[in-house]
Amino acid sequence: MLLRSLAALAAGVGLALAFEPVGLVVLIPLSLAVLLVCLHGLPARRAWLPALLFGGTFCFLLMFWMRAVGPDAWMSLSALETAFFAPLGAGVALLMRLRSWPVWTAFLWVAIETIRGSWPVSGMPWGRLSYAVAGTPWAEALPWFGFSGVSLLLALSGTTLAWLVLGGWRSRRTALVAVAAVLLPVAAAVVVPWTTDRAGSVNVAAVQGNVPGTGNDLVAVHREVTGNHVDATVELAERVASGEVERPDLVVWPENSTAVDPFRDVEVNTGIRRAVEAVGVPVLVGGIVDAPAEDEVLNQGIVWDPVTGAGERYTKRHPVPFGEFIPWRDSLPAGNFSQLRLIPRDMAAGTRVEPLRVAGVLVADAICFDIAYDDGIHDQVGRGGQLLTVQTSNASFMGTNQIEQQFEITRLRALETGRYVVVAAVNGVSGVIDPEGTVLDSAAARTQDVLVREVELRNGLTPAVRMGPWPGRACVALALVGLLIALTRRREAARPPRAEEPVRAPQSEPV
Repeated sequence: MLLRSLAALAAGVGLALAFEPVGLVVLIPLSLAVLLVCLHGLPARRAWLPALLFGGTFCFLLMFWMRAVGPDAWMSLSALETAFFAPLGAGVALLMRLRSWPVWTAFLWVAIETIRGSWPVSGMPWGRLSYAVAGTPWAEALPWFGFSGVSLLLALSGTTLAWLVLGGWRSRRTALVAVAAVLLPVAAAVVVPWTTDRAGSVNVAAVQGNVPGTGNDLVAVHREVTGNHVDATVELAERVASGEVERPDLVVWPENSTAVDPFRDVEVNTGIRRAVEAVGVPVLVGGIVDAPAEDEVLNQGIVWDPVTGAGERYTKRHPVPFGEFIPWRDSLPAGNFSQLRLIPRDMAAGTRVEPLRVAGVLVADAICFDIAYDDGIHDQVGRGGQLLTVQTSNASFMGTNQIEQQFEITRLRALETGRYVVVAAVNGVSGVIDPEGTVLDSAAARTQDVLVREVELRNGLTPAVRMGPWPGRACVALALVGLLIALTRRREAARPPRAEEPVRAPQSEPV
């Protein structure tokens, strides 16, 4: 058991290294195969431990950047995500008793991904296998199968590898069929890429105003940050007037370009109006707005028109647990969780499903961690969103791996939705990404910059967006079916055999 546990720990480290900034995607099937070999032959009552150790090293290493919010936030969120690996281990131990266990265990992996990405509270999908595939052939399968579908293909590659190691290689014909079944969907997606329909173009400016000082304490200098975005936009207007750059059709400011309510703060409101009127086109402003409830705030993208003022708004749908809102706040003990108590108000989640209309363009907006969740983006793109914008404030995570991991997810969203993506970050990384996931332009971190680029508008839905949450839900249902079959067979195997009835001598018939 000790050797199995140590190997599971190492495999968890390997899986974390498959993600940015290391990005060794080949470690995904290898790490999953090692975990399954460790769990092979264990009863469910013992298999949870190696799986929990695997999940612990994976989650705590992958989300080490959460320490920027506070060690208690990092430990709380990582521990919550790690807990899902205990039932995963017990479930895998049961499913490995079935004949087609590589398929059943792959379903279970994606089922756990699906559940932890939406529960408890808002869930946390960080660490889905498919979030590591940017720049690989697996990424080409995203518009066809979506993130849950690609995670399933990656999980199948790991479970199939484990099956081969545990003896499946002896049946060469079956082994070849299994490997081909795993690789064929990816190869088909590479050969036949999905493309959406071009629907015109629009000139977009993304403003990265920068955060003065250390760059990671936006709240302390929030008025200077807002001033930087105002000044950069006014300077853009001057460059347009001089003919240096073409006038944009719309401008995107990042999340937290104003960290106080722009409707109540006179100084901020005046600055925004000055910038919008100078550039003469709508600006999508990222602002923190007071909620109706005194103990809540809203994180919003606000369409600010030079003539009509503030209009449509998108409210962040997925605030980060333990970062932007504190689950079970009243139950937290004093002392160790003192930093969490410094977050005075919880960020309330938005519910908008329609894209924003900005300068006649239907814009699907996402704010920071929203990019990791499927529902908000699918809702807006499915209702006509032609362009995807990401407003983000990564200032707190400067110098951590979070920025690279989030930008990779953003590249993959472009592929999955078949849309151009414009990213405005408060101090990095802003960029423009095409529907193939290629970064067309970007601004260096810790700099003030304005990216101006013409991008195509796209219509049509990829199969991934059309399917929405159903691939993940299907995996949950199929995993439950597999577990029921495994439990039923285990009960039948444990049932004592019936006592044989005594054999009676045949009676002679009467004459």
